[in-house]
Amino acid sequence: DPVPKVSVHGNIIKTLSSGIYLERILHDRSSVALLIFTVCLVLGFLSVLSAPWSNWVGVLTMLAFVGVAFFLFARHHLVMPLAAPSLAGISTFFIGLIVMMVIEQKAKGRLKGMFGSYVSADLVEQMVESGEEPHLGGEETAITAFFSDVQAFSSFSELLTPTGLVDLMNEYLTAMTDILQEERGTLDKYIGDAIVAMYGAPIPMEDHAYQSVRTALLMQEKQLELRDKWALEEKKWGKCYGLVKQMQTRIGCNTGTATVGNMGALDRFNYTMMGDMVNLAARCESGAKAYGAYIMITEETKIASEQTKDDIAFRYLDKIVVKGRSQPVAMYEPTGFMADLGQETQDCLDCFRQGIDKYLAQDWDGALKMFEKAKEMEPNKPGVTPGVKDNPSMILIDRCQVMKENPPGDDWDGVYVMTSK
Repeated sequence: DPVPKVSVHGNIIKTLSSGIYLERILHDRSSVALLIFTVCLVLGFLSVLSAPWSNWVGVLTMLAFVGVAFFLFARHHLVMPLAAPSLAGISTFFIGLIVMMVIEQKAKGRLKGMFGSYVSADLVEQMVESGEEPHLGGEETAITAFFSDVQAFSSFSELLTPTGLVDLMNEYLTAMTDILQEERGTLDKYIGDAIVAMYGAPIPMEDHAYQSVRTALLMQEKQLELRDKWALEEKKWGKCYGLVKQMQTRIGCNTGTATVGNMGALDRFNYTMMGDMVNLAARCESGAKAYGAYIMITEETKIASEQTKDDIAFRYLDKIVVKGRSQPVAMYEPTGFMADLGQETQDCLDCFRQGIDKYLAQDWDGALKMFEKAKEMEPNKPGVTPGVKDNPSMILIDRCQVMKENPPGDDWDGVYVMTSK
């Protein structure tokens, strides 16, 4: 309601009689400008901080400034400039927020451009939130290296037209890469039909070994689905039809410390991994062929996987010295998720385990007997499973026969030296 003019006269008389006058705190323009500058500086600084609490502190600072102004006016009859500093501070605060949003979007776009093609969207988001900028160089990181390769790929190249080969590889690599990224893996590179990947970088993850083994099993399941699909497309694949419907993939994994980072030239580099443990992972993939297995991992990967979750069945294959290394490494085959194993497969693994015990004890006849029993229950059998030519039981039967004829001696420690990659 409008104040009657007579009330103005009353207020003047009351002020004169009481001797209480309103007083400005800042009398000159330079002081007011300094106050405005200080408010803008504080709120602007808070708006560009990346800390999650900075925005709330900025809002509370503005409310505190207004509250102090009203308190001084109500209790001490002091007038402090309010409108100009408040408007300037709020404007600066929101401008700072907008600038930071633009910077974050650019950083996100830069990271997506660098990592988006081989890292899942969730991992890219984590990298943006962490504020870590990509730079040339590497650091030692605990990871699990992952290698996969199509069996007898050169035969596909010979029989398929270039267009047909591209169609086949695009469908295959898309399906496998989708699984890789769903399981939080990082694609290092494609080498023709081969997939090179890692788990545990660029975002550290405690379960990297388990995720790599899980990925390997899921890829084998997907391979089966693809073979069933391609078996219905004889016309599409022509003379390569027989190979396509029998396609098999071998996978190798190893867990350890590797150098991981952006490596290459200053203006062109890739996020990759290097180190002896990476080479061993590649040997696992290529060495799986010697055991009739389609997944082979090191003992380090098995132990680390079981520490995360014990729902995958493994069988010991051998302790070997791979070409190019001097120290023996125990190798295992992940045979499937325990919940999915049939009774026959479980019996096969049990017989195989007993065969290994007798093999290591140099009881060649006992080992042969158990491996022969396991052979009949193997999940992959030549002539039954597409693309399969042998299996671990068949390989160990041949090994035992050789060992029986040429015993290794009493000092044998169960180590087998591989002569090829």
